[in-house]
Amino acid sequence: MAVVVRITQHAEADALLGRSALAVLVGTLLDWQMPLERAYAAPLTIARRLGRSDLDVHEIAAHDRAGLAALFSAAPAVHSAPALMARRVQELCRHLVACHNGEAALVWKGAATGGELFKRLRELPGFGQQKSQIFVALLAKRYGVRPDGWSRAAGPYGEDGVFRSAADVTGPESLERVRIARQEQRLAARRARPQGPTRSVTVRPGRAAGDVIRGSM
Repeated sequence: MAVVVRITQHAEADALLGRSALAVLVGTLLDWQMPLERAYAAPLTIARRLGRSDLDVHEIAAHDRAGLAALFSAAPAVHSAPALMARRVQELCRHLVACHNGEAALVWKGAATGGELFKRLRELPGFGQQKSQIFVALLAKRYGVRPDGWSRAAGPYGEDGVFRSAADVTGPESLERVRIARQEQRLAARRARPQGPTRSVTVRPGRAAGDVIRGSM
């Protein structure tokens, strides 16, 4: 693997992402309800708390669940939902051990098409459609893994000249543009949510306009 990436703007964290397929998968898994750069720097934090310079898939898979949750929860917490994400990371590692001989890179090695790659990613615990699309784009744009049809499999994250995910981060300026785009996306999603029921207001004949009886929800 061993490529140069600048996703976190932290030299050691980015170096780990550049050489460790497992770190990239874990960083993408953790990229949920927290700043992108913190999510992708978290693999280095986890490795250090385990006394290592890199993540060990077998160690995490076999780790005591409560102990792993405590490791994620220790200040500063690895994630805003540390116990939940400790469980998800462990489930991911157990899947890799059971289905890919513990080799994270085997998830994408040999994938002949973007569709096949996307399908493999969707089989990973914690990887829904959007996360799988982001990872397809991340592999293509930053790691040179470009099976035929990858951009189609990546959906909107596969487009050129966009700033939508970690796949588009090459330095501080692009990181800020992705951060702004994600904030705007969250705001748009909130605006699009259906509004809750409002109270009806009834004015009875003979009453003043300000003298009202509120109806039920």
